[in-house]
Amino acid sequence: MFTINGLEEYVKREEFLEGLKIPKDNKIDFQLLAQGEYNINYLFTHPITKDKLILRVNTASQMNLSDQIEYEYKSLLQLKDSKRTPIPIYVDGSKKYLDYGVLVMNFLQGVPLDYRKDLYIAANCLGDIHSATLEENSHLLCPKNPLEAILDECKAMVQTYYDSPLGDKHKKDQIKRMLNLGEEMIKNTVEYKGRRCIINTELNSSNFLINGENDDNYIIDWEKPILGEPAQDLGHFLAPTTTFWKTDVILSTEEIEKFTKEYIKVVGDRFNTNDIEDRLKLYLPITCLRGITWCAMAWVQYKDPNKLIRNEFTAKKLDDYLSEEFLDMIEARYFK
Repeated sequence: MFTINGLEEYVKREEFLEGLKIPKDNKIDFQLLAQGEYNINYLFTHPITKDKLILRVNTASQMNLSDQIEYEYKSLLQLKDSKRTPIPIYVDGSKKYLDYGVLVMNFLQGVPLDYRKDLYIAANCLGDIHSATLEENSHLLCPKNPLEAILDECKAMVQTYYDSPLGDKHKKDQIKRMLNLGEEMIKNTVEYKGRRCIINTELNSSNFLINGENDDNYIIDWEKPILGEPAQDLGHFLAPTTTFWKTDVILSTEEIEKFTKEYIKVVGDRFNTNDIEDRLKLYLPITCLRGITWCAMAWVQYKDPNKLIRNEFTAKKLDDYLSEEFLDMIEARYFK
């Protein structure tokens, strides 16, 4: 069942069983639920409570953190009262008995978000999460100028494409042009002084679990949260580079404006949203640049015949994102 050396022995250890209040010698059946690039999730049923739980094993950190699994655990604890996220039950980031960090949380039901009919639900989920009250001295990373931080990341990622002889010269020039315009857009922004909250930073449709307007709806995968501004989350959620990845949907300007007004409405007086629309106008193009530059980097990596893991869906999407049609659409919409 387990593909990770030592995991079968780990889940039988006294510390693990006591942490979950499972009596010794109880049989637990684990099923592989999902495997990503950095985490492997197993589904199991608590033998006493009969609750469905997820065993999450973290193999690496996208944020270059030594305590990645504990970072995620603490973030989920902060969001517990929102009732929109998994509840963490157990964490072990010591790597004393296993080479990887371990987290156990409750299993949540739901289907991925449908951009065409679930935007109202998404606005409510995000409004509740962004309104969460955080501890005064939060563990969360907090970039001083988030827009500048994203652009710096873009420039680092796209260098792989610039340096590759496989990269198309016209596309290199087009991406450089958009990056220069992006820098011009944010040149007068300084350290962000407005309200900060916990944000997910990876809000694609599969990170939502939807059960319906009058039911419980959730956001999962809290691997890369930061202490940021709400507009950054909204920008990532609404940007064409996000919506197009899993669903081929590109939201119209009218749909984006309608969602934003709904979000402001559901937040109400929980926090000041006066600057949301103006900040979103900056985050949408900068988020698009992040998506394009990541795709450019990944496109080169996928051309390496020695690449061990190759996903054909991803390979096709990388071609789509670097197509003349897609790049022209992004440039015309945000950089003209």
